[in-house]
Amino acid sequence: MRKLLLVIVVVFLSFKSFGQELPFVKDPVFKPGEVLTYKLKYGFITAAEGTLKVLQTDLKFDGKPTLRLSVDGQTSGTFDVFYKIRDHYDSYIDVNNLKPYFYQENIREGSYRRQDKARFSQAEKKVVATKGTFSTPTMQTFDLVSSYYFARSLDISKMKIGDFVKLNYFLGDEISQLEIQYLGREVIKTKLGKIRCLKFSPSIKPGRIFRKDSRLYLWVSDDGNRVPLKAQVEILVGSVIMEIKSADGLQHPLEIIK
Repeated sequence: MRKLLLVIVVVFLSFKSFGQELPFVKDPVFKPGEVLTYKLKYGFITAAEGTLKVLQTDLKFDGKPTLRLSVDGQTSGTFDVFYKIRDHYDSYIDVNNLKPYFYQENIREGSYRRQDKARFSQAEKKVVATKGTFSTPTMQTFDLVSSYYFARSLDISKMKIGDFVKLNYFLGDEISQLEIQYLGREVIKTKLGKIRCLKFSPSIKPGRIFRKDSRLYLWVSDDGNRVPLKAQVEILVGSVIMEIKSADGLQHPLEIIK
């Protein structure tokens, strides 16, 4: 369950690329005070819940003002009895270019414990973390949390169905890349109502969790907020769905179809 949650979170919080410097829309799609909550369901059972917040902060890096992005994830119900998860993540990003300066995580999953910190030096293409210094391929490398918020702000106006985007991110003491294919537009039903979405399919590797023919799908609101609303993947036994529960403090009202 720990690896499954991590895979879903990484994919759910990310999508991007085009070149060395990825373009993003100039009008911000999120603002301080935004709070999003999600639930992860295994079949009909809610297995975990997550909360994402955008917070004001006086903390500066390299003399630059930042925003604090805060994420909490925990198991619930029966899953919480057998395998308790209490994870917390923070990322401090530049208010203008949205790149991360500093990332920290406090992982508590069953008997597993991990605390890590990472300092991003984008111009020098490196990440200095608890367990060493890591070289990055570009000057746009993100952590688990900041990737989500930067991805929401991408300019994808030139994407066509079938196009791929890529994400470079630091996680688990390594730099990784994720490929995601754009599949077009759909209308989906959520707890918040029917919403027009952009649909993506991130690449996954078969193994202990996924079947050889497993596909992972991601739906993002097709409006000025670009809020990820739903992710779905089939696993060896059953399927897992992550969907939004609530969205407060958005930059724009969600465009609900009546």
